[in-house]
Amino acid sequence: MASTYAPTQTATRGQVVQINNLEMYYEEYGAGKPLVLLHGFGACVQNWHPFIGQLSEHYRLILVDLRGHGHSTNPDNRFTHSEAASDVFLLLDKLGIDRFSAMGMSTGGMTLLHMATRQPGRIDAMVLISATSHFPEQARAIMRRASFGTMPQAVRDMYSECAKRGDEQIRQLITQFNAFHEDYDDMNFTAQSLSGITARTLVVHGDRDAFFPVEIPVSIYRSIPDAALWIIPGGDHVPVYDSEVPFTATVLRFLNDANRE
Repeated sequence: MASTYAPTQTATRGQVVQINNLEMYYEEYGAGKPLVLLHGFGACVQNWHPFIGQLSEHYRLILVDLRGHGHSTNPDNRFTHSEAASDVFLLLDKLGIDRFSAMGMSTGGMTLLHMATRQPGRIDAMVLISATSHFPEQARAIMRRASFGTMPQAVRDMYSECAKRGDEQIRQLITQFNAFHEDYDDMNFTAQSLSGITARTLVVHGDRDAFFPVEIPVSIYRSIPDAALWIIPGGDHVPVYDSEVPFTATVLRFLNDANRE
């Protein structure tokens, strides 16, 4: 449940803050209204680097390594999207950020669903990329059998590049990913719970997503008031890196329009 893009980064320009019992890493770029960027599972802030040049011309970007990912630690060795949402809120509180916009890829988008339903007044606009309201059986089957050896090469490369603490971190993340297949509580949003979201929302999804069939993003779009829907033809999971997909221009237009209202 991650994008498969993690360009090599030779220098760290971020900061680490203490969030309860974990150390959380984040990077900042640009100026203006805050825009929080959350990566997918197994990934890290680097997955957003291809987009920060243009995005930072319009917003103050806050890129976050979720618990146990990248440079962030996770002493509990447990991952739920609900806990990840709490972590991000605590980070933003430490940074003195009350209201913000946000974008999340896959697990990042699912974290945003928890945030937007828990504290709806804080998020002005959000973009959910390849997110889901629940785990369908086809996703659980992938989660159940996933291992480093069976992952596509691009995904293995991403895990290797993003796991700053090496093989042990990769093993921990894959174990947590496997555990999703038997978790029915963490991602369990109904149409009624999603209807309480007040953020202007753009739902982005590929119509060939191997994890989450297109019926799920359509349902999310119908449940969130005043949402917009962008289904990318031929797109698989997190289909935003293809040069043929006008991702940055589209999300900037949406966010700028939403933040003007």
